Formats: sequence, C-alpha cells, structure tokens
Amino acid sequence: MLAIVDYKAGNLTSVRNAFSALGAEALVTRSPAAIAAAERVVFPGVGAAASAMANLRELGLLEAVRASALSGRPFLGICLGMQILFEHSEEDGGVDTLGVLSGRVRRFPHAPGCKIPEIGWNQVEGMEDAGVPAGGEFYFVHSYYAEKCPDTWGVTEYAGIEFTASVRRGNLVATQFHPEKSGRIGLDFLSWFLSL
Repeated sequence: MLAIVDYKAGNLTSVRNAFSALGAEALVTRSPAAIAAAERVVFPGVGAAASAMANLRELGLLEAVRASALSGRPFLGICLGMQILFEHSEEDGGVDTLGVLSGRVRRFPHAPGCKIPEIGWNQVEGMEDAGVPAGGEFYFVHSYYAEKCPDTWGVTEYAGIEFTASVRRGNLVATQFHPEKSGRIGLDFLSWFLSL
C-alpha cells in the first residue's frame, strides 16, 4: 500500500491521480499508524515551511514522517515535502525543519529577467539512473531552493543559482519539481519510484 501524507499542505488530488494513472492504489491519510505500515510513503507539499511544520506537529505526524523517511522503505518527498526534509529553511523568517537531510533551504535572490517564484518548466541533469534523460524538463513552482548537499541527485539552475532539483539516499527520494504535473516524464519518474 502507498500512503500519501495529508498534513494540510495541498496538492493531494493531483498526486493521487498521477499514481492512479499508473495503476497504483494510494491512501491519502493523516494516520501515523497507516504511514508506519505503508510499503511506500509519498510526502507532497505546497505552501510555507513554518505552517507545514506546525501542521505536522498539530496532527501528530512529525515523528511518523521522519521515521518513514529514515526507514529504508521507498519514500518520496515533493516540492515543500522535499524542502522540509532539510535542517532549516529561510522561509517565514527562518524555521528549523525535519533534519533528515543535511543542508539549508534559501530564498532565490532577485536576478534580472527572473521572476520569483520560479513557475514553469526547467531542465534537470543527473537523474539518468531513474530513466530521466539528461536535460529532461520538469515543472517547478517555488520561491525557495535547497542548496546542493551530499545527497543531491539532480541539479538545475534558476536566477543564477545552481541548486538541488532532487535528492536520493537509498530509497529516500525527493524532488523540488512536481512530477505529478510534469506530463509523461513525470509519470515515468513516478513509475520508477513504484519500482523501488
């Protein structure tokens, strides 16, 4: 069973529909027990880091998510769900996050010709072992980015910054981009995740 964590951070329907299109049964849940029992966990997210952390605490999900991310079972973080796996985010004046991954999340600097947030398609390099072609394009929506770190897997560039587009540590995978909104390449990536 695949569990999609519902911590009031949005985008659950798109994520569930993408997995349904691949024939995967997915349970959207706020139950720590269901998350702990799941064969694989998806941790999506849209919104801000401080409210996401507050929601995880309020719903009693903080330890369940952290434990799942560290369990060795397949775990996929998406967008905000990737960012709050790191130690700290500059968002909302600065907030300590889950600390599963080493590193920080920073706000994009203002750069000529680059609107913040980044909204749109961007090329990702470095994920060929997941069947992603070099320079494959995924859909991004974000104002903050994770610095490159020991677990950086895919990289991309925006506003003059090369940053982490995805991380991988064993079966722990997370993406800044939205695979569920990235068309065929996104579905291919999610299919690869289901094969872990």
